[in-house]
Amino acid sequence: MKKIISFMVCLSLMTLTGCDSGDADSSNDVIVLKLADTLTESYPATAGAAEFARLVDERSDGRIQIVLYTGGQLGGDEQAVIEQVQFAGIDMARVNISPMAEFSPVLNLLQMPFVFSDTEHMHAVIDSEIGEQLLNSVENSGFVGLALYEAGTRNIYNSVRPVTSIDDLQGLKLRIPQNQLMIDMIEALGAVATPLSISEVYSALQTGMVDGAENNLPSYEQMSHYEVAPYITLDAHTAPPEILIFSKIVNDKLSEEDQELIKQAAQDSVIYQRQVFEETEAASMATVIAGGSEVYEITDREAFEAAVAPLYEVYAADYLDILEEIQAMK
Repeated sequence: MKKIISFMVCLSLMTLTGCDSGDADSSNDVIVLKLADTLTESYPATAGAAEFARLVDERSDGRIQIVLYTGGQLGGDEQAVIEQVQFAGIDMARVNISPMAEFSPVLNLLQMPFVFSDTEHMHAVIDSEIGEQLLNSVENSGFVGLALYEAGTRNIYNSVRPVTSIDDLQGLKLRIPQNQLMIDMIEALGAVATPLSISEVYSALQTGMVDGAENNLPSYEQMSHYEVAPYITLDAHTAPPEILIFSKIVNDKLSEEDQELIKQAAQDSVIYQRQVFEETEAASMATVIAGGSEVYEITDREAFEAAVAPLYEVYAADYLDILEEIQAMK
């Protein structure tokens, strides 16, 4: 059931003008915007999107209301959701960086293998002018980048065997997001990359279509993947943030004041979202261990890093100046 982040549902506003998405011809109209999310309400980035919607409602005195559709109600395939946002079929979405990098390749810098030394380094980059530059890079493809959310590190999990070395990965079929860098990264490590939407992963693990996947701890737990893939390795091969996007077509219909209100509310939701992520990640770890998951560390990090190092020449060569600034923040 859709979650409505407002004090009144759209139905109660049908006597007013402007109830349709993106209709903002008058400053007195109520503007209702749809925000799509493929994950559950309890997922940290979804919670950040809910906080963003609450702030917009509060600061606009209810004049701008955001309806948050969770759990893939507007589509479980992030690539398809992004395309709908691009053409204003959906107003906003919270999605992973990986499919967005297909529209703005510079975003691949945020998911290069082992590019961040730790969480603090990643936060420093996102909060810097570089982070703003990368967020704004999506505008040329028909989006407004509103915020970058914490998503932790992505780790490999599977149903076949423990993975502690790069040799253990050889031949494993792993689900990955629909992004060429992610495909190349997993294949460089010796596994077989299988792009699938997040909504298909559980059944693919159940049927043996894939042996495993890679994702952050909250996703591993909340999508119940730990039930069918009990071996998880905290390899932290990449740490891409989530991104909150807005259709530029819809954004451009709004007044400059409303555009700024929405952008600031998104930025102000980031700290709250990070707190939720930290708490959720710890709770997810406890849940999967209690559920029978076996947690491993890699013993040959140098081998992992060496295997994926050539990807920097392919995906970062055009952005070496930005990459150097990112690395200098460690």
